[in-house]
Amino acid sequence: MNTDTNNTVWNRDRTVQDFSVPLDYSRMMQCIDLFIERYPFLSVTSAGTSLYGKTIPMLRLGNEKCGRTVVYVGAHHGMEWLTSAILLRFVNEYCEYYREKRRIYSINPEYLFRSRLICVIPMLNPDGVDIQIHGTDASPIPDRLKMMNGGSSDFTKWQANGRGVDLNHNYDAGFAAYKPIERDAGITGGAPTRYSGEYPESEPEVGMLANYLRFDESVRMILTLHTQGEEIYYTTDGTCPDKAKSIARTLSQISGYTLSVPEGMASYGGLTDWAIGTLGIPSFTIECGKGENPLPVSAFYSVYSKLREMLFTAPILI
Repeated sequence: MNTDTNNTVWNRDRTVQDFSVPLDYSRMMQCIDLFIERYPFLSVTSAGTSLYGKTIPMLRLGNEKCGRTVVYVGAHHGMEWLTSAILLRFVNEYCEYYREKRRIYSINPEYLFRSRLICVIPMLNPDGVDIQIHGTDASPIPDRLKMMNGGSSDFTKWQANGRGVDLNHNYDAGFAAYKPIERDAGITGGAPTRYSGEYPESEPEVGMLANYLRFDESVRMILTLHTQGEEIYYTTDGTCPDKAKSIARTLSQISGYTLSVPEGMASYGGLTDWAIGTLGIPSFTIECGKGENPLPVSAFYSVYSKLREMLFTAPILI
C-alpha cells in the first residue's frame, strides 16, 4: 500500500477518521493502510489498475461465502472525490460497530457481516481525482493533458480519467446512440468530461469493473455514488429488475433523496444503465449532496449524515 508520510492527515488516536482535506489517491491509500492495521476482519484486494498504473483497491466486509454481495462504487469522476471520503467513512464506522458489537439503526452488525458481503471500491478513477486536485503534476503526459483541457491549467472541473475519457459514459449502454450526440456537443476526443472513448470498456478502470460484475454471480445490488443533486436514479426507460423499484423507494425514504430519471447526455453509457440492461442487477446512482461540483470538503458531514443510514441499510434489502 501507499505510504507517503509527507501527505499524512490521519489521526491514529481517533477511532473514526476526520475527512477535512481533499481526498487524493495517496491520502486514500494511507487511510486504507490504517484500516488494515486496525481491523483484521477487513479484506483489501486489488480490483485492477488505472491507466497510470495505480492500484484500485476493493475493501471487502462480510462473509465471502454468503452468496449475497452488494457493491459500492465511488469517484467515477475526478472532481467527485467526496464520494470516496463518504465510502471510507462508512467502512470505518462499519468496522467500529462490528468490533464493538454495537447496533446501528437497529441493525446487528454481526448479522450483517455474517449474511452479506459488502465490496467497496472507494475510488474507481484515481488518475482523474489526482488530476483534479493536483493538475498536470499528477500526469505523465502534462502537455497532452493540458491540450485536452482546452489549453487551461485549471483542472477544477476535471471529470475524466487520465486519457480524457469520462468513465461513466464508457459502459456499453446506448454507447453507439451517444456518439452523434457527443459530436453535436463538439466533443471529438479526450476532454474534461462527456467523452465516451473509442469503444465500450476501452478504459482499464471500466473494463476491470465490468468483468468483475459479469463473473461474480453473487452480486445482487450496485450503488454508485456521484455528486450532486440529492437524487436517486434506478432506471432510464421505465424498465428495471422486479425488486429495484421497491428498493429505490426505500432508499429514497431513508435518505430524503428524490427518485429521478436522468435526461439528455446523462442517459448514456453509465454503470447503472449497463448493469440493469445487461446483467439485470438492481443498480442505483446516488447523486450525493447539493450545490455546485466539485462539492467542497466542508460539505462532507452534511452529505454523509443523509447517506449514512442508506449505506448501512441497503445490503439487507436484498
